Amino acid sequence: MATSNLSTAPHSGLTVKQRLANYKPTELRADLSHLTDGDKHALVKLADVSDLLNAAYFKQIWSGATKMRQQLQEDGKKSESAHDLATLFELFRGPWDKNFENEVFVPGAAPKPKTANVYPSDITREEFDAWVSTLTKDDQKRAKGFYDTVHRGADGKLGLTPYADEYKDFLEPASKLMHEAAALVSDASFAEFLRKRGDAFVTNKYLDSEVSWLTINHTSALESAIGPYETYEDELFSAKAFFESMVHVRDFEGTAMLDKFTSSLEFVEKHLPIPADYRNKELTPPPIVVVNQVYYGGDTSVPMTAAYNLPNDEEAIERAGSKLTMIKNVQQGKVVSVLNPIAQVVLNSGDLQYVTFDAFFTHVLMHEVAHSNGPHRVKHTGDTVRSHLQELHSAFEEAKADITGLFAARLLVESGVIDNITLREFYTTYLASAFRSVRFGLTEAHGLGQAMQLNYLLEKGGFVYDSATKHFGVDLAKIDQAVSDLTHDIMMIQGDGDKKRAVEFRNKYGVVSPAVREALDSLKSVPIDIAPIWVDINNLRKQFN
Repeated sequence: MATSNLSTAPHSGLTVKQRLANYKPTELRADLSHLTDGDKHALVKLADVSDLLNAAYFKQIWSGATKMRQQLQEDGKKSESAHDLATLFELFRGPWDKNFENEVFVPGAAPKPKTANVYPSDITREEFDAWVSTLTKDDQKRAKGFYDTVHRGADGKLGLTPYADEYKDFLEPASKLMHEAAALVSDASFAEFLRKRGDAFVTNKYLDSEVSWLTINHTSALESAIGPYETYEDELFSAKAFFESMVHVRDFEGTAMLDKFTSSLEFVEKHLPIPADYRNKELTPPPIVVVNQVYYGGDTSVPMTAAYNLPNDEEAIERAGSKLTMIKNVQQGKVVSVLNPIAQVVLNSGDLQYVTFDAFFTHVLMHEVAHSNGPHRVKHTGDTVRSHLQELHSAFEEAKADITGLFAARLLVESGVIDNITLREFYTTYLASAFRSVRFGLTEAHGLGQAMQLNYLLEKGGFVYDSATKHFGVDLAKIDQAVSDLTHDIMMIQGDGDKKRAVEFRNKYGVVSPAVREALDSLKSVPIDIAPIWVDINNLRKQFN
């Protein structure tokens, strides 16, 4: 298969307006009619927390980000073009366009550092490993863990700083707001989480609050993921967590419809195409929550998160499992504004009827559930897969969840658990969505993960390309086996902790073929993703501030 090593290659002449046009402004609304006044007031408090975590995130991502952000905001008051540049900076949470190989779009910005601002910019892997070997066992865990930055002192020596100290100016007021919100909300279990997470901001001890988040009552009208979670921006080791906040209102009707999937996890695990000793024998079926989003902050750059399975801390997962959150209004916006227009361009016309919201929504669900499937620790060492695959972990984990979710969908359709979506709808919707994700760029974990899958399935014949019509389709005779083979290959790389094999796999499949390149070029008029307009929180702020 002829390939190019470029993803969506940088366009040096792309204007700020052209970049902004890739993100369609979309109102994201939620039904607030069932909320108490206290719940509504608490949403405003949590939005204020989100803004503080935004500031913490900018300090984490690059040493020059905070100053640049302040300057852009000030300049944005003076002209429309400057306002557009500041808006784009906020959308990307920095001066780099992820869809074009992290191309710098703000004059004077540095290239995106692999260290972010959570390690010294000049550190090497060899120096880090040598330093870690000199530390106590507890400090070794901190150095490789989520919640401490690595700094270089005036003497040149490396040291650790807890997040609670590094980001004190933001976390202390955020903690106060969390306690104030806890006093307002109607559900006691959600209030308990807010208090414990607020405490964690100042103690740097997150485990108890992670467990508390997992035990929020199913009757709580509000949901929120607040704290340091994802490690994508640590491109050195994929180890340090970055602050984010997503504030939600629960969709009770949607949640009730999906309860049946919580019992499918072990069924899928038993049928995975991997040796029995590679399977996860300690599965905890995640509770599933459907929500509508009302605000966000921190590590929440475009493309917008459509669902998440948290926590990421392996210790918290082993102690209390995980929880899957599906963000319905974001997914609806993506399907209408992005997925359907993509399908019109890249698929055979006869296949368009098989691209459905239900197939998209349910595959996203299965993707998030599938994060729990398969090996999480390396078979021969017991170490985490993350510690072996390092900077490749995120892309392989996203690819694992994607393809295992598709593998699981077939099992559940054939067993009758899913009775409202056909396999052809799953496969066709997944194919169209592959182009949606690859457009995010190969420097982004989801984009790289999807590129690896798309190329693999094309090579195996599960997906096919018609050079005459320049359209893509599904070969129903080959797709099942191709999906099973890819699930096997990715999970074996993870279970063996084989970084050499991971690099070879990435180099072979994590590319864009000429046919896919041509398809991507034909999508230039289609938005890459949506840009949120937070109508509800803006109205609530007017009411309570």
